[in-house]
Amino acid sequence: MMGNLGIIFKRELLGYFATPLAYIFIVIFLITNGIFTFDMGGFYLRGQADLLPFFSFHPWLYLFMVPAIAMTLWADERKTGTIELLLTLPIKLSDAVLGKFLAAWALTGIALLLTFPIWMTVNYLGDPDNGVIVAAYIGSWFMAGGFLAIGSCMSACTKNSVIAFILTVSICFLFVIMGSPILLDAFPKWVPQIVVDAFSAMGFLTHFDSIAKGVLDIRDILFFTVFIAAWLLASAIVIEMKKAN
Repeated sequence: MMGNLGIIFKRELLGYFATPLAYIFIVIFLITNGIFTFDMGGFYLRGQADLLPFFSFHPWLYLFMVPAIAMTLWADERKTGTIELLLTLPIKLSDAVLGKFLAAWALTGIALLLTFPIWMTVNYLGDPDNGVIVAAYIGSWFMAGGFLAIGSCMSACTKNSVIAFILTVSICFLFVIMGSPILLDAFPKWVPQIVVDAFSAMGFLTHFDSIAKGVLDIRDILFFTVFIAAWLLASAIVIEMKKAN
């Protein structure tokens, strides 16, 4: 028997495809990926059989694409008043939060899987290390989950989906640049190295770059898993607080 989590997941995922939202998201995702990979990334000019130009733009692509999906997770429910109806049903708040998140995460996963022609192209042109590519796909999906979890929390904070979008982009941008060499080099010399390392360890780029190069370290996957769990917990707390008001 399908539990409440499964029911919510199915309802939300089918809801995306019942409107043009999912199709628009997937089409824009595929087109921008193609532009970034072949045009801006110099895929053919590099002369190397890998997908580094494809994956290197993902953090910046997700920065705007994922918040566009996440902004409606809870904001629209609160705006229309359906959140009160949802929370009066005999379901756990954790099931509602997780079900909505997993549906949005599945949508990004579907969009990511539909980029397989780029993978086929690099295999046709050369002899890439497909293990590295698989690892990069997994890392990319987990990173998208991190963006989504932040978006879930921000969407729960406000009734206005546009404000939720802006807040999500701002916070996600902070976590993306936290691991960038430009920002780390900007730290004054008197700042202890342990502080710089801790700051870097919270950055998405720090963990994704190693995965994109084929190093599927359990610590990187664990980072994204804990990160997602923490922001989903924050989402549940915010919803519970809003419900009490």
